[in-house]
Amino acid sequence: MSHMQSFGHVVRRFYATKPPPRKAASALPLYAAKAREASTPMAVRERREKMSPELLPRPGSALTPTEHSTYMRQLAQGTVKGQSRAEWLDRLNARRSRLRGVRVERAKKGELVTKVVGQKIYLPNVIFRMVRNFTPKGQAYNPYEATFRIPQSITKTDVRSYLNTVYGVKTTYIRTANYVSPLRRTKAGMRPVGAHRTYKRAVVGLVDPFYYPQALEDMDKAERKEREDWMDQKFGVKILKQWRSKELARMSLAGSKHWRLTGYLRRDKILQAVARRRAMTAHDLEEVEAELAERRAAGKVILDEKQPKEKRRRATSKPRALTV
Repeated sequence: MSHMQSFGHVVRRFYATKPPPRKAASALPLYAAKAREASTPMAVRERREKMSPELLPRPGSALTPTEHSTYMRQLAQGTVKGQSRAEWLDRLNARRSRLRGVRVERAKKGELVTKVVGQKIYLPNVIFRMVRNFTPKGQAYNPYEATFRIPQSITKTDVRSYLNTVYGVKTTYIRTANYVSPLRRTKAGMRPVGAHRTYKRAVVGLVDPFYYPQALEDMDKAERKEREDWMDQKFGVKILKQWRSKELARMSLAGSKHWRLTGYLRRDKILQAVARRRAMTAHDLEEVEAELAERRAAGKVILDEKQPKEKRRRATSKPRALTV
């Protein structure tokens, strides 16, 4: 009886001092996990809504509903081999973030050596264009997500390897989508001649936040002025805009009659030129009215109906063209 009591004390002590379940070492930070959950495709969300509550993970669990279902299925099949949820998640995340084409081997001295299995590529001739994330109106910008425009031949594996190798960026998920632009056709509309804006978008989840440079619309007046001055000093934005507008005006109005480029391409300058021409026209009309009144008072003929049309056309002055 005493042996049974001592055995009971040992069992109770063992269960009382058992450490709590370990959280996965490779679990994502709180906001990175929320960003990944928010980027879940609509089809996956609809499938999760149809699941019974017994199949969903407990509140506060590091596993998503899909990961929880996968773990429970593998546990029933016996492929987990006694691994806890944290250990299984560590292994899953390590597999997700692995670099393709690289294998870790043990050398003769017992050291771990990274060996490249695939073909090395130096200076890849691809362009990753980073753009601002799509943010619905009224919502905050998500710093745990980055959006790129990439060539259509680039896969998710290439995106993960490129960002990790070149910039050391750790990714959690990658969503890709192809945007196919409509075909441009001939004037008759019979034969397509190609597309002009077909690209591939990659939305990448980040472990560490990246804050995109603030937009001009989000800055106050002083910050916006400082930003515009810096852009103009580094890249000559104002000069480029002036050159572009002048070149567009020259290309579009070069064939017009009585037109020459004078540099007046701003709206305020154009309105000043129009007001100046109207004032000149009003002054000319006043002079003509005064001259007609003098000739009428003196009894002179104002308009001779017998004058030939050709001479009458020659007598009239040429119309002045508005030069802006």
